[in-house]
Amino acid sequence: MVKIRGIIFDLDDTLYCEHDYVRSGFCAVAQALAEANGQDATSIYDAFVQEWQENGRGKVFDTVCERLHLFAEVADLVRIYRMHEPISLSLYEDADRLLSYLQKHSIARGLITDGDKRVQWRKIKALRLEERIPCIIVSDDLGRECWKPSRVPYEKALTCLGLAPAECAYVGDNPHKDFCTARALGMHTIRVVRPVGDHMSTRLTPEMEAERIVYSLEEIMEDIV
Repeated sequence: MVKIRGIIFDLDDTLYCEHDYVRSGFCAVAQALAEANGQDATSIYDAFVQEWQENGRGKVFDTVCERLHLFAEVADLVRIYRMHEPISLSLYEDADRLLSYLQKHSIARGLITDGDKRVQWRKIKALRLEERIPCIIVSDDLGRECWKPSRVPYEKALTCLGLAPAECAYVGDNPHKDFCTARALGMHTIRVVRPVGDHMSTRLTPEMEAERIVYSLEEIMEDIV
């Protein structure tokens, strides 16, 4: 890969482990349910984690409330989950080191993330990324139609950084949406594969995948002038 002048990152499972956010949200919901139902929050939380690990996140609240005879509106639990303030999030160690390295060498830094804007901004603030990434694009701020793989957030980030596509690399984890648009625009693309994450075992056709796969973000440092 040629030397690059800027890197634009994805957020979830790229810079931090999204499973930490899931656990944080489960903790907040478990506490609310415990207070409302006179039960132990730890037991409810453990039931959430077990159901999630066995069957995924889709029906966790419905299933556990039915199993434990908890009275609640699932819509209210989803709201608590989405609106809670995550207090235990931290960057992956390699992400922390790479961001410090990029700042030291005056390499442009951007971020594009999908998801409910209230949720994503809470994650960003919990990780203190506004102090380290000058250009942050939460695509939901632009409208649901601007979520990846829309060109809009990529073009906005490039404009914000003042760089041409060929001068930038996009770093993400999800081949379903992270890389196809970046490649079409002429950006370099790098996929990070970690031991934990929702998309780590996903493999798609070449046009959907990144040009390069890394297993640590520190591998990117060799591409920086």
